[in-house]
Amino acid sequence: MEFILYIIYLYLIIYTLYLLVLSVRNLKDKPFSIEKKYSKYDDIKNNFALIIYSHNHKECLQELIEQIKMQDYPLANFKVYVILDDCNDGSEKLFEYDNFIHVLNIQDVGTLGKNQSISMLLEEIKKDSSIDAYIFIDGIRKINPDFLTLANASLRKADAVTGELNINRDNLDIVDQIKSVHKKYQANFLKQARSLLGLATQVDSGLFIIKKSALEDIDGIKFKDINSELEFSLLLSQAGHKCVYNPNIQSYILGQDCTFRQPRISKRFNLLKNNFKNLKTLNFPFIEHICSLINPNYWFIFAAYALLIIYSYNCPFIVTCNVVIFSAILLLAIFALSLVNAKLNAKEIFLLLLYPIYSICHIIKNFPPIRFILKKLGANTDKETDKLVIDVMVQTKHGDRGCTLEFISTESGLSKIRFIYKNKKYTTSAHLRMIDALQQLKSKMEDYGLVLKICSCCANFTSCVDGSTNMLKGQCHNEFPSPLLNEPRPTLIWNSCSSFEPAKVNNFIEEMAQEVEHQEN
Repeated sequence: MEFILYIIYLYLIIYTLYLLVLSVRNLKDKPFSIEKKYSKYDDIKNNFALIIYSHNHKECLQELIEQIKMQDYPLANFKVYVILDDCNDGSEKLFEYDNFIHVLNIQDVGTLGKNQSISMLLEEIKKDSSIDAYIFIDGIRKINPDFLTLANASLRKADAVTGELNINRDNLDIVDQIKSVHKKYQANFLKQARSLLGLATQVDSGLFIIKKSALEDIDGIKFKDINSELEFSLLLSQAGHKCVYNPNIQSYILGQDCTFRQPRISKRFNLLKNNFKNLKTLNFPFIEHICSLINPNYWFIFAAYALLIIYSYNCPFIVTCNVVIFSAILLLAIFALSLVNAKLNAKEIFLLLLYPIYSICHIIKNFPPIRFILKKLGANTDKETDKLVIDVMVQTKHGDRGCTLEFISTESGLSKIRFIYKNKKYTTSAHLRMIDALQQLKSKMEDYGLVLKICSCCANFTSCVDGSTNMLKGQCHNEFPSPLLNEPRPTLIWNSCSSFEPAKVNNFIEEMAQEVEHQEN
């Protein structure tokens, strides 16, 4: 037991010194400001292949393309490739008469995902000898007019670069606000300080810049998920092309489009174990990158110091209890120092301090025994016997977003609807009729200024009182140009089309009441 505590204390001391070096180095970030100041005077211009990945984000994609066309970088020095991965929102219409954009439109094979679709495109364009570097960016990002100029400058000292993601926190709940502030703190302190020290950082496939020669040394990209991105980062470091963080490379995203992800602990330990044999090398950035996989979380540090203080107070230890307490206070002081150049305001610092609370709740919730108990507790609830999954669009003030609706029938004969957007879920209460569950969902979404682009929310839709409980049928009164349609077309409440027109609030319920009143009369 005592030997294990020796190891833990030594580990914490090394980690404290590591944070101290980072905190002190981060106080002086002039190299980035100097690079930004003189970037526009750089005579060497890389030829970029700008690769945009999009899946049902038409409005965001259109805005990004407009921003790209307004870049202060020579048009002759970059080409734009857009990947439309199984889009059904009309994204391809944006480029019907645009010869500037090269489009890879993936249809009729399902959604391939970012990793596979980008790999397909790279196989085609890697033969282009004029390309010097690739820029990968998600279609939901936004950029500044000097983005390409700064990207060009960032490649003077690095082979692979990732940048800062600015998240619009409007309409985010408290949990996502906490996670977004923690992400900002990690970027402005941890990633920036590591970059100033010449250390590697993790690839962000949402915005990633890499020289063509560096990518050719790696066996393709790994953009499948956050875990594969971590593995890809280690491969770059091992090949001598470490990815560095550059705060000059700015992109922007709406909070509702941002997915807050972290590599799984099991993945980190597996990578550490698998690469342990590769540490016999003079490649220091790679060695340090491997060792950084065992960074502790807040609660491990708290628990370790609590145990060390109790043990050193009651039993002989390598150092006295006062020294252990001093070490803990020193670590807190270094954390305070790290906030100096982290560019956080008072509210953001408060949210950052709440992150450990979120973290422990997340750990407890996902602890295997707790998951098992929660699953058992849910066994006695009304079981779902039937489920219809529909992919639909949601109309927001920032454009349309793809989401999923699950129309669920339960064992007791009740109905409910589950709304899913990325990692967010909202499930209505159980109702006697499916139409009532849909009305609850519509009211909830109206509170946030959102509209489901389905028939029951369309101004051209009227309900049919057909005697069924759920009232799923209706008629579409849109004026179709076909001569075969001389009367309203039958439809279902969850169908959708390109002629959607938002109905007035509560218009659907009023129409149902009018239909029932008409039949009674």
